Amino acid sequence: MKAWANKQRGVGFGSLILIIAAVLFVVILGMKLVPVYLHNMQIEHIFKTIVNDPEMQGATVKDIHASYGKRATMDYINDLASDDIEVTKDNGRITLSASYTVKIAVAGNISLLLEFNPTATK
Repeated sequence: MKAWANKQRGVGFGSLILIIAAVLFVVILGMKLVPVYLHNMQIEHIFKTIVNDPEMQGATVKDIHASYGKRATMDYINDLASDDIEVTKDNGRITLSASYTVKIAVAGNISLLLEFNPTATK
């Protein structure tokens, strides 16, 4: 019993450094991923706003692209250009869809490639 009581308890210095490094890696990765996902959510919101806008129901494809461009500029979205949006109209129903990728450099030659496919239909 005495030998057990004399052993070190707790986290050693090496383990503490590894834990701090892992936590920092997760925090940095989160700081790089959160803005990209927020931009995707903003793009989906813009799509839904355009689809539900009564003025856009009779608009041309060029007008819809221009509307997206203005809204994306106001929200500082550079991930998806207005020319990359696919607009389809069926019997007065507008469908907006897009497919884009975002490459995020993590460290050195390690990077993440995120693929997004926002759509909106009324």
